[in-house]
Amino acid sequence: MKRLLIWLIRIYQKYISPMSRPHCRYYPTCSNYTLQAVQKHGALKGIIMGIARILRCNPFVRGGVDPVPDFFTIFRNPHPEDYEDEIITAKFHPNTTKVKE
Repeated sequence: MKRLLIWLIRIYQKYISPMSRPHCRYYPTCSNYTLQAVQKHGALKGIIMGIARILRCNPFVRGGVDPVPDFFTIFRNPHPEDYEDEIITAKFHPNTTKVKE
């Protein structure tokens, strides 16, 4: 089942996706996210995660970086760029702390 889903996603990416303009708000794209989720978590959990991601990909969300997590969840991961900002701030300005909004 897992190999069949991976094959279907790759067929979509190669033949169907190029016919429409790019419009995914996330990185990796929704099809790549689903492919990685199926590879990492198996067919059932991967498809559930992919469907949840596709439902989140709409004009009312900010988008951005959203990698496949190491654990099963249908919710979005926190923005990795927020953590990168904290690491950079701590490295160059050790006496300051970032205030969460």
